[in-house]
Amino acid sequence: MDFKAYEQEFQKILHDPAPAPPYNNADYLNYTKLNWSRQSRWLKTGKLSEDIIAAVKSITQPQHWIIITEPWCGDASHIVPFIHMIAGLNPMITTEYQLRDSPPFLINQYLTNGKSKSIPKLVIRDTAGKDLAVWGPRPAGCQTLYDRLVHEKADFEQMKISLQQWYNEDKGVSIQLELLPLLHTY
Repeated sequence: MDFKAYEQEFQKILHDPAPAPPYNNADYLNYTKLNWSRQSRWLKTGKLSEDIIAAVKSITQPQHWIIITEPWCGDASHIVPFIHMIAGLNPMITTEYQLRDSPPFLINQYLTNGKSKSIPKLVIRDTAGKDLAVWGPRPAGCQTLYDRLVHEKADFEQMKISLQQWYNEDKGVSIQLELLPLLHTY
């Protein structure tokens, strides 16, 4: 699906009086509502650096970017808008959004540390379908925070708050810095 279809999927979930699992769980539905707000906010207020703009505009060969995500994913609500804005700068880049928990289950080929279906994931491919780069599920600084919270056995509420604060303070800078070297190599 394209980004518009991904947004429509969000809206379908949010307006369905009897949403399908996992959204029939009030917690998942509430995460999705929050994530819609977060994604919408970043699409309106997110700023791209001059470096990322220049790098993506310098791409001269067609690329296909696959973004594996889910509307319930908090990390995705902060990351996907930046990937969308970056990809939109160059017509040589086509994008495809795939839901992690739906066929074709592409995530199974891109497990984090060989075991976790962590999202979002960005897969950058050439026209032959060869992977040029894979990034995700979150910026290194946020991953360090996440790992520390897991080690400290922080409860889920504390993890959510801490990660949200990290993303709000970072303002999309880290994802751009991490994607920059991937764009320079092609």
